[in-house]
Amino acid sequence: MRIVVVGGTGLIGSQVVALLRDGGHHVVPAAPSTGVDTLTGQGLAEALKGADVVVDVSNSPSFDTEPALDFFTRSARHLIEAERDAGVRHHVTLSIVGVDQVPDYGYYRAKVAQEDAVRGGGVPYSIVRATQFFEFIAPVMDMSSEGGEVRLPSTRLRPMASADVAAAVAEAAQGEPSNGIRTIAGPEVYGLDRLGEITLAAKPDGRTVVTDESAGLFASMPEGVLVGDDTAHVASTRYEDWLRQH
Repeated sequence: MRIVVVGGTGLIGSQVVALLRDGGHHVVPAAPSTGVDTLTGQGLAEALKGADVVVDVSNSPSFDTEPALDFFTRSARHLIEAERDAGVRHHVTLSIVGVDQVPDYGYYRAKVAQEDAVRGGGVPYSIVRATQFFEFIAPVMDMSSEGGEVRLPSTRLRPMASADVAAAVAEAAQGEPSNGIRTIAGPEVYGLDRLGEITLAAKPDGRTVVTDESAGLFASMPEGVLVGDDTAHVASTRYEDWLRQH
């Protein structure tokens, strides 16, 4: 199959590209650096010529409400229009577990708008919703650091390795459209403060974790939103094992 991966040069996209190529497919990474801009539509028609499947793992450069909403809605509109013109038979989008349960969180609202555009776009689709990535834990800790303290809430997460996310997206791309949602999550549930403690125990740098229920992006998340439910497909990689390898 010819598969176009939008966002194919990023953390998830580059791994999806590699997995699909290993599977024997002709894969085209699409990103501004390769001459494809979904915001303007530039390069889309050429990139999608002959494409069977399009995978969208692109991300907004801003987490603020208005820029994120503009990015996801405009990009989805341009992408789906180009897919219809090219005769693409399957659109795969990566989204977030619990994205439709937090209407006051602007970035999540923008992702919901993206999902809605995919559902109503007229191209058969599959949506893969994933929990937070292990790779985001250290940056979240850095953003929440004050001197020698890392201030984190006890908000529960069920994080997973980006490699497991990429594998699920690649699997969806090689299958038939589900016209629905598949949820994937990590094998264990942690409080974010506990994740910080585990991280610093494995890689001590002089900082200590202080539980602060008002600190950071995840402080306002309702209980259970970031964990998913019993329908989630559970990935195998544990955080402690991942830390030892990274």
